[in-house]
Amino acid sequence: MMRRIIAGAALAGALTVGMAGVAGVAGVAGAATSSGGTGSSGTTGTGNGTARASLCARLPKLENRVHTIESKVNAWVPKAEAREATARSNGHTKLADAIAKRIQRVQNREAKVNARLAKAEARCGSSASSSSSSSPSSSATTS
Repeated sequence: MMRRIIAGAALAGALTVGMAGVAGVAGVAGAATSSGGTGSSGTTGTGNGTARASLCARLPKLENRVHTIESKVNAWVPKAEAREATARSNGHTKLADAIAKRIQRVQNREAKVNARLAKAEARCGSSASSSSSSSPSSSATTS
């Protein structure tokens, strides 16, 4: 029984290393073809155009999803800050620090997602949708 377990582990390890070796060789071969094929940039441009078209087709759905999650985050942050303040006032500094760390992590992630969304909008040329979502709130405050 023990021999079968050891043999199975050895076989799994050999297959894992073997597949990684094949992937490594394919990566090297792909790099050689791409460096050799730099003169034919037509195929590369077609691939990027297809990817861009796919991204631009998904962009409204992505924007909607990001804005939905942003609204949830904006509702959650004040509650979390209140919990942090309560924990600090009650002398639970470790808990308050953990809550503050979580708030900071969520805000950092939100900033990264917004940056990626802005980059995608710039690529597709549809930055008006994100500015329109922030414009009504600013125009409502100025009116």
